[in-house]
Amino acid sequence: MRIRMRGTRCEERPVPADRAHGPRIVRSAFGAFAAFSALAAFSAPASAQDVRHPMPAHEMEWGRATFLLSEVLELAPDAASRPISYDLLGWTGGPVHRVWFKAEGVAATRGQGAEGAYQILYGRQVSPFWDLQLGARADLHTFAGRTESRVGVALGVQGLAPGWFELEPELFVSSAGLVIFQVTGSHDLYVTQRLVLQPRADVRLAASDDAALGQGSGLSHGALALRLRYELRREFAPYVGVLWERRFGRTADFARTAGGDAGETQLVLGLRLWH
Repeated sequence: MRIRMRGTRCEERPVPADRAHGPRIVRSAFGAFAAFSALAAFSAPASAQDVRHPMPAHEMEWGRATFLLSEVLELAPDAASRPISYDLLGWTGGPVHRVWFKAEGVAATRGQGAEGAYQILYGRQVSPFWDLQLGARADLHTFAGRTESRVGVALGVQGLAPGWFELEPELFVSSAGLVIFQVTGSHDLYVTQRLVLQPRADVRLAASDDAALGQGSGLSHGALALRLRYELRREFAPYVGVLWERRFGRTADFARTAGGDAGETQLVLGLRLWH
């Protein structure tokens, strides 16, 4: 058995023996979120259903466990701005009730510019493999010495879909009326017991333009990545990867106006850590 650690649940996973626009967009976003919520409530990986056991009543409390993970912590050395990208999460609590902390973004190490999303959420287990999350989110965008921010409410689910696909759909509604739906999915492919290939995809849609954040309406952003990591220890894994990003529609127009590109491909070097 292999212990699979993400942020939502800690499960045992078998390892093979030989490898030991406007309202229309809003309705689409809510519809997609509802579909993912239904998946969270009623599905679980068939291969792992028999490793879950009923929890004693005393474990159905908040608990005092803490978990920290850097899913992405990497540098793109060949890019013009040599950006550092990060996707960090942590939680404290028990099997059912948790407080989550999330930070995701990118910052240039050459020149200026940074953007990120920061969240604090209450999480409630709604099925053995899924958490429902609700809380506050702040989006920050810094360019040319000026910082723009959007603060609002985030609602999402996070967990394991059948086939051991990790999914994280989220709906963000800011106090200024900005509505964003985004989903992240990834899957770990074990080449050996320590060598792991992870494909990952990110998609973002928005209900309206927000020029200050460089955010256009409709399908605005997509990213595909392949990261190959070697687990020196389960908690410490350096990796190398390729990241392809593309901005669409008005978001691409905003990027070009600011002197950037609509899309790019980057070689990345990073570390995956958990504690």
